[in-house]
Amino acid sequence: MRLKIRYFALCALILAAAGPAMAAGRARDAKTIRKSLGDESQAKLIAVLQSDAPPGDKAMACKRLAVYGGKDAVPSLAALLPNAELASWARIALEAIPDPSADDALRQSLGKLQGRLLIGAINSIGVRRDAGAVGTLAGRLRDADAEVASAAAAALGRIGGAPAAKALEQSLAGAPPAVRGAIAQGCTLCAEKFLAEGNRAEAVRLYDLVRKADVPKQRVLEATRGAILARGSAGIPLLVEQLRSADKALLAVGLRTARELPGREATDALVAEMGRAAPDRQGLLALALAERGDAAALPALLQAAASGPDRARIVAIRVLARLGNASCVPVLLEAALAADEDLSQTAVAALADLPGKDVDDDVAARLTKVQGKARLVLIQLAGERRIAAASPALLKAADDPDGQVRVAAITALGSTIAFSDLPILIARAVNPQKADEAKAAEVALRSACPRMADREACAEKLIAAMPQAPVAVKCAFLEILGAMGGAKALAAVGAAAKDPAPEIQDVGTRLLGDWMTADAAPALLDAAKTAADAKYKTRALRGYLRIARQLNVPLAQRIAMCREASQLCQRDDERKLVIEVLRRYPCAEGLSLVVPHLQSAGLKAEASKAAVSIAEKIAPKEPAAVAEAMKQVLQAGGDPDVTARAKALLNRASRRST
Repeated sequence: MRLKIRYFALCALILAAAGPAMAAGRARDAKTIRKSLGDESQAKLIAVLQSDAPPGDKAMACKRLAVYGGKDAVPSLAALLPNAELASWARIALEAIPDPSADDALRQSLGKLQGRLLIGAINSIGVRRDAGAVGTLAGRLRDADAEVASAAAAALGRIGGAPAAKALEQSLAGAPPAVRGAIAQGCTLCAEKFLAEGNRAEAVRLYDLVRKADVPKQRVLEATRGAILARGSAGIPLLVEQLRSADKALLAVGLRTARELPGREATDALVAEMGRAAPDRQGLLALALAERGDAAALPALLQAAASGPDRARIVAIRVLARLGNASCVPVLLEAALAADEDLSQTAVAALADLPGKDVDDDVAARLTKVQGKARLVLIQLAGERRIAAASPALLKAADDPDGQVRVAAITALGSTIAFSDLPILIARAVNPQKADEAKAAEVALRSACPRMADREACAEKLIAAMPQAPVAVKCAFLEILGAMGGAKALAAVGAAAKDPAPEIQDVGTRLLGDWMTADAAPALLDAAKTAADAKYKTRALRGYLRIARQLNVPLAQRIAMCREASQLCQRDDERKLVIEVLRRYPCAEGLSLVVPHLQSAGLKAEASKAAVSIAEKIAPKEPAAVAEAMKQVLQAGGDPDVTARAKALLNRASRRST
């Protein structure tokens, strides 16, 4: 395992290497690894390569030599390069060995190999970026085998530098069509390296050479992107040319590069282009501006969001949600009032997502000054953005003569109202002034109560209002209490589980059955014992066993709960739940509760499996209890596999107990 980890670690270092500094780091790391493992391991692996060992063993030796092979391993690895079965394994090691002899071996092999083996060696030279191989690889650009010539072009591109670039450039125009694409790609790779080294002029020259050559379109697209980025701000005219192109592929390159080209000048150019572009391209340009994240584009985006075709407006509005600020509120609010539903909904969503407290302040201030649809939109936003400062205006709107405004305001208060004003919502739910208020108040309370800092105090307010509330509202309040949790809420829900009203009892037992803390167990046990309706007894018993099975309670309490539940079970499916809990938490006391069920025809199978499962876990500590239980399992008979396990347990337990 340690060897495997080191192998992959070194592979990562090799793949990351991109220059002399990284190569030096790779050499130091490999040297450290070889030193830690010792030269003896290398010698043994070299011996495997030189022996008559099976190919699989030699392949594994090559793989390990990639981790700590050195100069001494190169001759044996080079000898495998003509071997079709082992050449790729040998190259893995040669690519990793940080010694010039590996470069020499790969170079020398080029005159001896053909076909796929030759291509593999050329690829390895490219991986090692061996500048000494440039002359040889340049000659291979004219190879009759197009795949060999293409591999040489790719390797020259990876090596880079002026000699490699010159060889590729000289071959580009006259190369066969089957090779020209690879040579163009090699030129692009060289250009990328020139650009990384700061030689922009040479990078631009190579990119332009490929752009204007008769090469596959993908190579032209790659070179076009590179040519724009290499020019910097001087590449803006070329960028704009692509953005105006009727060719969708060139347009896509332009849009991609527009996101990458840095600087205010590029942003200004995109803004100007968006102003004159066709509607379908305006949206694409707006998205490009959004990904640039440049605030300088905001005025143009606002203009696009305010006017023009709806399709372009929708895209601009979506972009404003990411780049905008409070200055965007008027334009977005106007769009939110539009008759077009898609445009309106997009604007409302953008207003909800627009970042900043200043946006909240703007929405709260406007809420007191507008009427009609704008007021409804702002009320909705106040709720979605949870603007506490808007609560006074929302409370006022909750008494508005317009029912739509009134309901919207009450609903929004659920996200903004303070604890001190909570009784207002409670009163609207219990004694609504209008018929449509009650449901809105319930919805608001479902949102407001769980977010209150003092949930116990909040629960107390709800509970105090329940005696005066209609049954339906009581049930709604119970649901809210169930969502909140806490001691007071649990007490109220427990009382509801015994309420004479069937609707309330139904809600109470259901909430108790789903309660997520173990302190609900006593109330569930009480309901399981005293509920008049068998349905509620069963529900409470199952909830009680759910706590025993799933929640975190001490083992002794868990077993006591199973003992209590066993006395209340009326059906075998309930008893099976008890058996399952006991199986999950094995102990001698639990085993003693399972054993009596062996006498029941409907439970014997489950009880036998559970008893054996428990016994297997506690046998070392409780041999006497296990021996007695396994005797009864064997007497009950049943599944041969279970009885065989029981017999083995009995034998072991009997020996321990004696």
